[in-house]
Amino acid sequence: MNKKGPIIVIEDDEDDQLLLTEVFKKLTNINEIIFFEDPEEALHFLTTTDIEPFIVLSDINMPKVSGLELRETIHANENLRLKCIPYLFFTTSAEQKHVIDAYSKSVQGFFIKPSSLDHLEQMIRKIIDYWQECTSPDYIR
Repeated sequence: MNKKGPIIVIEDDEDDQLLLTEVFKKLTNINEIIFFEDPEEALHFLTTTDIEPFIVLSDINMPKVSGLELRETIHANENLRLKCIPYLFFTTSAEQKHVIDAYSKSVQGFFIKPSSLDHLEQMIRKIIDYWQECTSPDYIR
């Protein structure tokens, strides 16, 4: 896990992107944020770049490819799996089936988007702080 790498946000909803942008602006000492509206573009980025992300925050309900399908594809890619990039779902609903499916695909967290900006800021701060403190294996190319 590259603690100085960018935070990848895969979110197709523009309103949610704006809210997250506001939250990230309020937080200090934050990593670069890279947004993707299209999960396929995010996958292309992750598989073709030398950049090693810090964490991935992904919505579940997206057109073309769902967050669950994207997670499965990323987890099946040995090179990406060895990078130990924390993959977290950040979504508006928590159907039990989605939660079970997510954890069965080795997701590292499942979070419901809070309705208030303050709560969203607190949640994002906790997520970032947790993963900054976490130890993971070194990635060797």
